[in-house]
Amino acid sequence: MELTKNIFFNTDKLIENTTVKISYTGKLFSQNCESVFIHYGFGLNWDNVNEIEMEKTELGFQAEIELSSFDTLNFCFKDGNNNWDNNDGKNYVFPIEKTITSLVATSDTESSLLPTRRLRKSYIWSKKVRLAVYKIITYLPKIISGNYKRKVTE
Repeated sequence: MELTKNIFFNTDKLIENTTVKISYTGKLFSQNCESVFIHYGFGLNWDNVNEIEMEKTELGFQAEIELSSFDTLNFCFKDGNNNWDNNDGKNYVFPIEKTITSLVATSDTESSLLPTRRLRKSYIWSKKVRLAVYKIITYLPKIISGNYKRKVTE
């Protein structure tokens, strides 16, 4: 997923307590720098600041970062000569979504499989009904008009 020009993530959403791979193809990559570092932190105050060297590939510089339980991921890039790409002084800031725990099944719910089974049965029945309606709409006019031909076995 591309969230901004020249920065790509291997996921659709940044979710707390997960690992994300960041690919960078910005100005430091286009200048053929040999090494690029990602300088990153979390939240409004840049908590847990860290800096790691990114791996150079044909697709750009890449690094994996473990996302913490903050609202935002903030980062910028620098090369070995201390040249920075910090989004014209604004840094790169992306929201981190919270993990939805209400959808996670826990062991103390006795009937946790019951709603799933009902959902599956209703889904199968809806598929059967749709198929029946499709056949009726397709073949009923042919039968009424006489254009329906059965295969004759010899």
